[in-house]
Amino acid sequence: MVAPAFADPVRTSQAVFRAVMDAMAHPGSIVATCGLAQAPQPLGLAAAAVALTLFDYETPMWLDAALAQSPEIAGWLRFHTGAPCTHEPHQAAFAIIADPSRMPQFDAFSQGSMEYPDRAATLVLQVERLSADAGLRLSGPGIRGSCALSAALLPADFATRMRTNRALFPCGVDIILASDTMLAALPRSVHVA
Repeated sequence: MVAPAFADPVRTSQAVFRAVMDAMAHPGSIVATCGLAQAPQPLGLAAAAVALTLFDYETPMWLDAALAQSPEIAGWLRFHTGAPCTHEPHQAAFAIIADPSRMPQFDAFSQGSMEYPDRAATLVLQVERLSADAGLRLSGPGIRGSCALSAALLPADFATRMRTNRALFPCGVDIILASDTMLAALPRSVHVA
């Protein structure tokens, strides 16, 4: 039997969609998600809520090794979203990464093209915690001046990866950081110091 998803699919997916859009519009801001009581472990609640809201039959997903080792996770996501699973990161519209410290380089994923920058992948990184204190210094569209964002555990070279990603704009990947029931976004337009 497949575990349930949103108790109120329409209203909850609308609320999660608004939260994701708010996070993308205001990079580095931490926003709450809601409506999901459980997800197959080790898939986190915020990452699962994002998947249930954004994935569909036209959006291939890629799961990192920590998630792919449990067939229940891919089955749960396919059942609730219709999204096909791919074993090739560059074919994925979305990737969920439970262990960001071991994630592939960003160029392993679709970067989009100058003609179709919207075909770039969105990476959902599960992190242990998010806070608005010391860590990454963010600036750019949607940020008044600059702001700080801290997320654990990210790859040691994450800031460098983000600067390289920004240099590819309008191409490059978008990042959603998901911790428990909170999320923050780092779109490709953000400057990271």
